[in-house]
Amino acid sequence: MIRHIVAWRLATEDPAEKAAQGRKIAEDLLALRGVVPSIEAISVGPDVVGGTNWDVALVADFADQAALEAYQTHPDHQVVVAYVRSVVADRVAVDFEI
Repeated sequence: MIRHIVAWRLATEDPAEKAAQGRKIAEDLLALRGVVPSIEAISVGPDVVGGTNWDVALVADFADQAALEAYQTHPDHQVVVAYVRSVVADRVAVDFEI
């Protein structure tokens, strides 16, 4: 099993815009459950603490690297990726076996 963790720092400094973008990223990624068959589990949401934390994080599980690759290249995921890239300033990710 591969655990895929991603965190994003949004480009905007406006709190209302940041909150709206964080919610949209979370909703769009969660909507992939049941659409992208290789997703075993997915959790995503905006940061609720603030401060120096990253703005939005995703944790998703996949059976293996092939399943992760299927998710990453899935057309519906690519639509979400396009939006995320349009509002994000920075991204960090790690994939590890569980």
